[in-house]
Amino acid sequence: MRDDPSPPATLSEALKALWHDARGDWNKAHTWAQEDEGRDGSWVHAYLHRKEGDRANAGYWYAKASRPMPAVAVSLETEWADIARALLERNG
Repeated sequence: MRDDPSPPATLSEALKALWHDARGDWNKAHTWAQEDEGRDGSWVHAYLHRKEGDRANAGYWYAKASRPMPAVAVSLETEWADIARALLERNG
């Protein structure tokens, strides 16, 4: 599964973004996050800019997602898992 060249077609744009991020492709993840103009895409978009180290830009996207920016102590891995779990529960 890890070697698949593309995410499952049934995933939402936000989940496709997380799929690419998990494989180390920040640019493709960012592109997919931008495809989802709703709160889910904004949440993933925020996470990606936090990962990038651009907290100001991340803050903008967290606000669009109606989500607080995680404390610095919250690891990126934990946030990724939290987002993935929430999106999978909502979008199956």
